[in-house]
This record gives sequence, C-alpha cells and structure tokens, in this order.
Amino acid sequence: MNSKVFVQADETGAVINVSENNPEFGYVRVQQTRTMIDDNGFVRRREISALMPGSVEDLKALNLYGGQALDGKIVIEESLNPFNKKNPERDLKVAGETGIVCTLGGLPIYRRTKFSFNESTPDTTVDHDNVDQLRAAYAAQQSNAALQPAEEDFTIEQ
Repeated sequence: MNSKVFVQADETGAVINVSENNPEFGYVRVQQTRTMIDDNGFVRRREISALMPGSVEDLKALNLYGGQALDGKIVIEESLNPFNKKNPERDLKVAGETGIVCTLGGLPIYRRTKFSFNESTPDTTVDHDNVDQLRAAYAAQQSNAALQPAEEDFTIEQ
C-alpha cells in the first residue's frame, strides 16, 4: 500500500543539501506515498517527506542519487513534548491551511517525520481533541470560498 521511499534531488540534480550553519553537516530529502486514514475513516494517499541528516562525509558515502528507491519507511512521530527545545514552534502540528495548531487537553501536538530502514517501525500519533475548532475553521474557509466571485475568461480563441 505504501510506495518505496525515493531520494529527492534539487533542480541541479544534487541530493546532499549542505547546512548553511556548518558545512560539515547536511541532509538528504526523501519522499514516500503513504496510504493513510483520516479522522473520518476516509482512505487517502499522501506524499510525506523526511530529512536524513548526517555529516556530509557520511552522506556522500551512501552514494545516493535522485529518484533512487530505498527500502524503508518514513515514520511519523507525534508528541506532546517538543522535539526541538530551542525552536519548539518548528514542529507544531497544524491542521491543513487553517493555521490552527492541533491540541490535546489544551497542549500543542508536535509532529516530525524520520526515515527508517526498518519498514515495520510504527508511527506514533497523538489524536487531537480540538475537533470543533477545526470544523468551524474549515466551514469558514468553505463559506469564504463560496462568496468569492468566479473568475471568467471571456477571450475567444481562434
């Protein structure tokens, strides 16, 4: 049901992204299409990505190339504790385009993704409880979209 994990290259074909803060370290971006079930039990295919950080030397030794398929899985980790103590906002779980942070008991949920060579590594998720707030935000977005005038193109092609 899930695709292989694929190495992502940038527009120049490079797969190793060197850190701006320390050129000895970098990361490789990987992506996978996963079959997921949403809060309403609806099956959806989603592309998720993760970064594989490491020393540039170790990343080069992997001999990875753009489009390369890797055995493994992108694992989702959610927690009520921030993963990054210096910048906890970086990993906040935000509901779609609403900008609303998912919470449990008023506490924010943090989310990150990691690559694992072990395909059986389980996801660790935290179910949010601010469902009514999110539904109201989605309803407002739908209402605003319905009020927008339709753009029509009146040009005639010959």
